[in-house]
Parts: sequence; structure tokens; C-alpha cells
Amino acid sequence: MLKRAFDICSSAVALLVLSPVLLLTALAIMLDSRGGALVLQQRTGRGGRIFSIFKSRTMVPNAENKGPLLAVRGDPRVTRAGRFLRRWSLDELPQLVNILKGDMSVVGPRPELPQLAAAYTPFQRRALAVRPGLTGLPQVMGRDDLTMETKLRLDVYYITHQTLCFDLWLIAKTAVEVLTGRGAF
Repeated sequence: MLKRAFDICSSAVALLVLSPVLLLTALAIMLDSRGGALVLQQRTGRGGRIFSIFKSRTMVPNAENKGPLLAVRGDPRVTRAGRFLRRWSLDELPQLVNILKGDMSVVGPRPELPQLAAAYTPFQRRALAVRPGLTGLPQVMGRDDLTMETKLRLDVYYITHQTLCFDLWLIAKTAVEVLTGRGAF
């Protein structure tokens, strides 16, 4: 209950404080390429439940029809504004709405694509035991430089060791990682 109360309070405050950034982000996306500023993507959450995640659009419209499922370093589908947003993790800010809704938590395992989560091994399925997070251990241990297997091992480690102090440490460490842009593409 304490974690959920923290999620609600921190995401509500963050949405209020960051609303000018969210508006500027949306404007930059719409000026850079045609299409809407937000995209809804399907993700796997707690217990394997599928939910719609909010993200700022960083790729050309209909990018899923023009390339691989996951973005890769130097992906030509990523827009100019999208490169900036990804570098500084600003494309993730709309997920604060998912936290308010209860689909996600501030800290937790990464929200995974359903087709990838369906292929999880029994060990990897342990990452679906809690709400996925806006940030987590993989985000502070290397972000996009890590393999999927390593990310999942870190997610399972987090689940077995989660505490409020660990969450607060991960939030602080995430701020440092985002400000340095390390491991992002």
C-alpha cells in the first residue's frame, strides 16, 4: 500500500511539474514530422496482463511497418526530435499517466512487448510478478547497452530485493543516468 501511495503522489506531482515539458515535447514532435505526439503500445504488466502504455512518438508514423520490432542504434525510423527525446528519456514521461492508472509503478521491471513476454522462460516470467516500472535496475546499470537476458536478470533481482529505500536509490540513480545520457540511444 505504501508503494502504491508513493506511486500516486509522485506521478501526480511529476505530471503537474512537468506539464510544460510535456507540452513542449508534443509541439516538437508535431513540428518535426506529421502525425500525433503520443502513441499507445501494448505491453505486458503484472501477472501477464496486457495494457496500453503511453509514450511520446519518436519514430516516423507507422514505423512498425517499416522495420524491426525494437529500435536499434542508428535506426532510420527515429525522427530528429525522437533522437533528442530518447537521449534524455523524455519519451517516457507520458507513462506517468500509466502510473496514476495503476498499470505501472515508478520503479519496477521493464514493461515488455507481449510477443517477447510470451517467450519468457519460467525464470524470466518472475519479472511479471509486480507492476512494471518507469525506471528500474536495468535503466541504471546500462540501459540500452545491456542484453535482454541481462535486463531480465536485473529485473528479477529487483523483485526479490525490493524495498522503499532501494526504490528511492533507483530513482536518484535514474536522475543521474538521464542527466548524463549514458547508455541511451
